[in-house]
Amino acid sequence: MAIQENQVVSIEYEVKDGETIVDSNIGGVPLVFMQGRGQIIPGLEKGIASMSVGEKADITVKSEDAYGEYNDEAMQEVPVEQFAGIELSKGMNLYGQGEDGSTVQVIVKEIKDDTVVVDFNHPLAGKDLMFSVKINSIRDASADEIASGIAAENLSNESSCCSTTGNDSGCGCH
Repeated sequence: MAIQENQVVSIEYEVKDGETIVDSNIGGVPLVFMQGRGQIIPGLEKGIASMSVGEKADITVKSEDAYGEYNDEAMQEVPVEQFAGIELSKGMNLYGQGEDGSTVQVIVKEIKDDTVVVDFNHPLAGKDLMFSVKINSIRDASADEIASGIAAENLSNESSCCSTTGNDSGCGCH
């Protein structure tokens, strides 16, 4: 039976970029989300829609259905003073607050004398990803969960969204 919109789904996954594992929660806390709410990347949500409890599958998610195409114009030079107290290194991931209050991740691309070039692309932008997924459970969401968009399992476990590998690259989450 297909997974329906507003059902709460629990999965275990491993995601690879080529042969490199970029994230996994296997043996850790399952990823719990509400189907049809955009809580995981669109290609993965679509890829699991026809799966059942206990089923395993390998799902290829094209970059446009994952973190989008790489945008060469998503670079910005920022005054080095904005990084006071941070020991910068090329390739370093930094987190800040966007204009709308959301968390923004950038990658340090270049360190110049007076400025730092940062890349606003998601680290997995432009990459096709391979998810190995197992469906642990599927259940109907309660009225409260539907209204809030938050599965009860995620209320007591704020860290359930990804990254047991120490790599906060995002896996299936936004």
